[in-house]
Amino acid sequence: MGSKERFHWQSHNVKQSGVDDMVLLSKISEDAIVENLKKRFMDDYIFTYIGSVLISVNPFKQMPYFTDREIELYQGAAQYENPPHIYALTDNMYRNMLIDSENQCVIISGESGAGKTVAAKYIMGYISKVSGGGEKVQHVKDIILQSNPLLEAFGNAKTVRNNNSSRFGKYFEIQFSRGGEPDGGKISNFLLEKSRVVSQNENERNFHIYYQLLEGASQEQQQNLGLMSPDYYYYLNQSDTYKVDGTDDRSDFHETVNAMHVIGIAIEDQQLVLQIVAGILHLGNISFREEGNYAQVESPDLLAFPAYLLGIDKDRLNEKITSRKMDSKWGGRSESINVTLNVEQASYTRDALAKGLYARVFDFLVESINRAMQKPYEEYSIGVLDIYGFEIFQKNGFEQFCINFVNEKLQQIFIELTLKAEQEEYVQEGIKWTPIQYFNNKVVCDLIENKLNPPGIMSVLDDVCATMHATGEGADQTLLQKLQAAVGTHEHFNSWNSGFVIHHYAGKVSYDGNGFCERNRDVLFTDLIELMQSSEHGFIRMLFPERLDADKKGRPTTASSKIKKQANDLVNTLMKCTPHYIRCIKPNETKRPRDWEESRVKHQVEYLGLKENIRVRRAGFAYRRVFHKFLQRYAILTPETWPCWRGDERQGVQHLLQSVNMDSDQYQMGRSKVFVKNPESLFLLEEMRERKFDGFARVIQKAWRKHIAIRKYEQMREEASHILYNFKERRRNSINRNFVGDYLGMEDRPELRQFMAKRERIDFADSVTKYDRRFKPIKRDFILTPKYFYLIGREKVKKGPEKGQIKEVLKKKVEIQAVRRVSLSTRQDDFFILHEENADSFLESIFKTELLSLLCKRYEELTQRKLQLSFADTLQFRVKKEGWGGGGTRSVTFLRGQGNVAVLKAGGKTLTVSIGDGLPKNSKPTKKGIQQSGGHQRHPAPARSTQQAPPAPSGTCQNGAARFSRNDPQRQEQMYSPAHKQGRGPPATVLPKQGVSRRTKARPPSEQNLEFLNVPDQGVAGMQRRRSINQQPPPARRPKPQPKVVGPRCQAMYQYIGQDVDELSFNVGDVIDILLEDPSGWWKGRLHGKEGLFPGNYVKKI
Repeated sequence: MGSKERFHWQSHNVKQSGVDDMVLLSKISEDAIVENLKKRFMDDYIFTYIGSVLISVNPFKQMPYFTDREIELYQGAAQYENPPHIYALTDNMYRNMLIDSENQCVIISGESGAGKTVAAKYIMGYISKVSGGGEKVQHVKDIILQSNPLLEAFGNAKTVRNNNSSRFGKYFEIQFSRGGEPDGGKISNFLLEKSRVVSQNENERNFHIYYQLLEGASQEQQQNLGLMSPDYYYYLNQSDTYKVDGTDDRSDFHETVNAMHVIGIAIEDQQLVLQIVAGILHLGNISFREEGNYAQVESPDLLAFPAYLLGIDKDRLNEKITSRKMDSKWGGRSESINVTLNVEQASYTRDALAKGLYARVFDFLVESINRAMQKPYEEYSIGVLDIYGFEIFQKNGFEQFCINFVNEKLQQIFIELTLKAEQEEYVQEGIKWTPIQYFNNKVVCDLIENKLNPPGIMSVLDDVCATMHATGEGADQTLLQKLQAAVGTHEHFNSWNSGFVIHHYAGKVSYDGNGFCERNRDVLFTDLIELMQSSEHGFIRMLFPERLDADKKGRPTTASSKIKKQANDLVNTLMKCTPHYIRCIKPNETKRPRDWEESRVKHQVEYLGLKENIRVRRAGFAYRRVFHKFLQRYAILTPETWPCWRGDERQGVQHLLQSVNMDSDQYQMGRSKVFVKNPESLFLLEEMRERKFDGFARVIQKAWRKHIAIRKYEQMREEASHILYNFKERRRNSINRNFVGDYLGMEDRPELRQFMAKRERIDFADSVTKYDRRFKPIKRDFILTPKYFYLIGREKVKKGPEKGQIKEVLKKKVEIQAVRRVSLSTRQDDFFILHEENADSFLESIFKTELLSLLCKRYEELTQRKLQLSFADTLQFRVKKEGWGGGGTRSVTFLRGQGNVAVLKAGGKTLTVSIGDGLPKNSKPTKKGIQQSGGHQRHPAPARSTQQAPPAPSGTCQNGAARFSRNDPQRQEQMYSPAHKQGRGPPATVLPKQGVSRRTKARPPSEQNLEFLNVPDQGVAGMQRRRSINQQPPPARRPKPQPKVVGPRCQAMYQYIGQDVDELSFNVGDVIDILLEDPSGWWKGRLHGKEGLFPGNYVKKI
């Protein structure tokens, strides 16, 4: 379609909600940003741009604009064409990956409960929908989508801030082939919050999987796993919270199990995963009492069930959780001794086993997903970073410290790339620039992760852990003292009596020092590893692959050093990709829709640095590209730069920008890069590039389709002619005719397309003649698709702003299987009757053979039986009941007449059609026709009047679209008149007696007045416009200029627009040199120095 109409969920709203892109705000302040976000949030617009950065406000409800309709709308569209949306950012990312051959990533940041996980899901869903691919690719897509519910079940939990909080970080890399199909993937997971397995804060839950298992397990599973209500288990009943609003644990459990199945986890392994989850619950119910300073299991009966589920001996379990083997060195010898534990140490050991088991199951699931998506080599990728948000609780422990550190690193990336690097780049490239101040949080990152001078918090923590013995509060107190000595004077650090405070970019957080060292050490004692390696289940043994007999060298890895390494590796990975940003904002703490807490949002706007972001974006440049990359992307815009620019790259870029008439104030040339100021200027370049590619693609498609059509040409004609073989005479000019299908050019006819579904395929489209109950001919556009046929007419609008205009009206839409049969005569005429349930359609089409062959084919596909065709020289059709005289049947009788032109005579309820003999009924297409015919062989309707008129279209109809040439002006006029309105003249079907000719002057004045409705003649201006814009490109090989030959010539009686690259276009009165008169009806000629084919019945010899 030439002008593509776009509709959207916002386009019908007259009310304007703030600004789509906050770069356009008239006043830049935190208050103005908050006010704009609030306006949009209250009107249900949750997305807003700052240039290319997407701001997303959590609506706490399901929004209506995430359907397939929106996916279709944003696919391939420029950012400015539609309202802000996560699909626009994702589409931009996906297309840039393919066009620039560069890996992309999206960094989703925001505090806990701001909507990061949902945003990541929408990104994956969109990519899955818009990318193509076969069975293998579909399998990868299924895994990508199913990994979400599985990892959420095992890695997400309800916190006071968020009902579905990610308690782990993940970087999901979707890998693509060069064709843009997702054919692999990889998940990196960070720091699962293991402590949640054994304890939760008030009003929080453990991981979702526990509640899902208890709610959704079958009767048999409940019995085998010893499942009870959640309040029975110590690991679940500490917070006294078991249900979450809007969460159905039962259905989520089935989704989780299905996800394991899709990912390819074996049934036995699935069962053991659930067995371990249940085993952890039962493990938590083992409690201890003190006997002579040593711990004893309070109720030995409770040991049996967890031991059974984990496949271990209950006595060994008892031994390993109440005592520990310790290595002691005396001189050169080392020996092992068993140390009995106290109650606190025994509880700690039990919890360590539970946490260790759970973490290893989680790692197994991640590894299973990665194995299922593994790809031997990398091509392109899009990374989606969905990581736990910045969080502040009443009690903040080691996990919050790690989570907030990772968020601090992400904020640093954002600052580095959007504020710092951008400004530095302008200076390096020699662009005029006034620096903009902002807070750089590198100072906070250094406070946490520095190794030396001064050592950071993590380094001090590791040192304390390396020297600590046993458990207890002593190590935590040592930590606080050493921190005070190392970083006590740092402006972003304070101490308090039981912990320390860090001034993060998002605010001050007080961390409770209790348990810091123990959780950082993160060591699973060798006794417990030995215990699990004795399990009778191979799956559980596989989870503990350690070689305990190997020599232990160096310091064990701590949790903080692990997360520091992961965070820095992640930063390096992200830096290698082209980054995109989604900044999520949480509007309230109530988790209710349409609830807006001004101060909370303002705080987030401040710490996310949105104001500075807008200022840099407004003062800076929306787009920058090194010269050769810019040339590579936009080379197609000019002949000089395509396929490659020969010369200085800088001059090539300037040539490109001047050739598209971009104002000089819209861009600046740096030393190695070009900087484009406004997004609109970039969109202009992108649009022109798309148009160029679209034009070339059409040329290629056309050539390819023509090539395919020629190869299948004979076969198609054979199949079609077989329908009429031995039943009906054939017209001479039709038997060897090429099949085109779309004779109306539906691609450029939105007024006809509006009646069809958006992507409905067109099998056949042409203008036909429909005869009503009085045999009055009316023009209709007949469109056949795989499931329906449509008859579209035209009527004059009676009222409203478009009063008096002629508009397309859907007259009929019929399911193909509703066609009962088709009737035709045995003669060479073009009439046929479609018999339907209530009334029939009596139609005439010069392309009836093609139409019927396609109709029969579609009918058989839909019904699994053949469409009935009947041939007789007396046909009947039923007419629709209308008013007093309606209903009943009409007859059509076919008689042998003279010539190839049908003569119609109507009398009452009967129509007589006389026509001469055609080719015999057993005629078949000849191979000779392939050489004879050129292009699409579109033949206009032959004339049918008492006088022989030339077989070409009448009046001003383009390319014979009307197909009426009976030299009957009244018929010509009625064809375009509204279907409901009768002219004042005599009925069109009352033909004059033999020898009496009807002339134009006999037309009543009332009909002549309707000529103003016709399309006006476009004259010379129209010709020039068509030549410059619409004319098809000439054939690849330009003919050599030929000397003038005085030979046969002809003059055009009708306008003809070429349907293919090898056809001539001409206007009425043009004189054409005839080079070849072909018996097929397609002549070869020359006009204005161009040679091509044209229909001989559109011209007369001179």
